[in-house]
Amino acid sequence: MKITEQVRQFAEPLVKENGCTLWDVEYVREGGEWFLRLYIDKEGGVDIDDCENVSRAVDPVLDEKDPIPESYRFEVCSAGLERVLRRPSDFEQFMGAAVLVKLYQPKNGLKEYAGKLTGYEDGDVTVDLNGTEYTFEKTEVALVRLRVEF
Repeated sequence: MKITEQVRQFAEPLVKENGCTLWDVEYVREGGEWFLRLYIDKEGGVDIDDCENVSRAVDPVLDEKDPIPESYRFEVCSAGLERVLRRPSDFEQFMGAAVLVKLYQPKNGLKEYAGKLTGYEDGDVTVDLNGTEYTFEKTEVALVRLRVEF
């Protein structure tokens, strides 16, 4: 089982106990260091106290379960307003929301499409751009994230 899945299993109940939901778990190497990040969310938004409380709840369990052999930095962050959508439930939750779709290769001369999320099926993403729908296959899509419009 992947490190992120192991961490998700024991962290999720602790995050819920602190009034939040676990949006994502990320284990990445940046600048020669490993980072384990929990992205949390809650109705009305996450503040620094939420991050601190979740960190204090999860940190001792991380030490006890020790799922990561190398040294790493542990961080708890807000999922953010422009969060990345990964799981089918993410797409379901934000159907109709403003999104940015980034592609691996340009399509019709563009690598980024900003529009309204109108469909998601088996990894294929459909967005409405000013009344025209575009569907991108799972293999074309590098990432989809929410987009804040001002």
